[in-house]
Amino acid sequence: MTVSTLSTPFTLRGITFKNRIAVSPMSQYRARDGYANDWHLVHLGRFAMGGAGLVYIEATAVEEHGRRTHGDLGLWEDGQIDDLKRITAFLEDEGAVPGIQLSHAGRKASERRPWHGETPVDAEDMATRDEAPWPACAPSAIPYADGWPTPMEMSEADILRVVDSFGASARRAAQAGFKIIEVYAAHGFLVHQFLSPLSNTRTDRWGGSFKNRMRFAVEVAKSIRAHWPEAYPLAFRLSATDWVDGGLEVHDTVEIARRLKAEGVDMIDCSSGGIGGKERPKRMTITEGFQTPFAAEVRTHADIATMAVGFLWDARFCEDLLGSQQADMIALARELLDDPNWPLHAAAQLGATDNHSLWPIEAGWWLMKRDRLLIKLGLR
Repeated sequence: MTVSTLSTPFTLRGITFKNRIAVSPMSQYRARDGYANDWHLVHLGRFAMGGAGLVYIEATAVEEHGRRTHGDLGLWEDGQIDDLKRITAFLEDEGAVPGIQLSHAGRKASERRPWHGETPVDAEDMATRDEAPWPACAPSAIPYADGWPTPMEMSEADILRVVDSFGASARRAAQAGFKIIEVYAAHGFLVHQFLSPLSNTRTDRWGGSFKNRMRFAVEVAKSIRAHWPEAYPLAFRLSATDWVDGGLEVHDTVEIARRLKAEGVDMIDCSSGGIGGKERPKRMTITEGFQTPFAAEVRTHADIATMAVGFLWDARFCEDLLGSQQADMIALARELLDDPNWPLHAAAQLGATDNHSLWPIEAGWWLMKRDRLLIKLGLR
């Protein structure tokens, strides 16, 4: 067998991931009133059985009105802990570190599920699904896109309440058994809205200068750290660039990462885009691993661990990415929906395992037996 960087352990603070493969948060829109159910257990459990070292559950709202859709998970009240605890226990039993992405949708709140149009909830949703809209809030009263309602500009009290909500949700996350938190500060969600000059035109201490626009993210990090065990890592997913002139650029993200690191953030998950509208920005060209240079630049210039994400599917590409120290972990989403056993197949492809030795014994034993028979019969 060969040594594969993809299959080697990685440690942040007191938590060790058995390999460098993370399951990116994937919203399922199957929650009811923010509560998890059997769908989430089975959906996430198969990734742990498939060999991923880190399994993130989907974007989880820190406030009821911070949900993107009616189907989003939430952790704004203690009653939501037990259903999540059942999931984290299963993930750990199968060798994966359970992670949670905490989120507030801001001006993207009160949206329809993707298959219902990804447009604002309205009277049609009330009539057909008994799902009513709710008011959205944001740093500034700027709609997310054409045809979207103008959000309420948050007051100082609103901002401090949401900051506190992140901390309270972090406390609940620890009680639920999670071992790493990722803050959703990308793709046009609330923390990203504060960071980007395209969505934050405030003139108080929460906007205007770059330092002021970073303040909300920094306060969220502080609030979480005050309620999150010292031994557990904290990550932020950032949109490294808005892909829009006048928006965030990679050099801005490097500075944000440096500031967050000073407040106890351990890793930056480097994504991009999403600050406004559904159309892809003209500057964005999508190719295999197109966001990996962001992870490399942040890792080098901010001196912080990074996760590469987006259009990754080839094991050798990911191996080269990690082996050349452009990132510390990789995250996959849709590729894992297609093949939940991708980590096990990748290890075999890279020569890091043989004879299905990394598979759960309940499956690996049968696969080994099949292989022996196929070889004996000369069929493979």
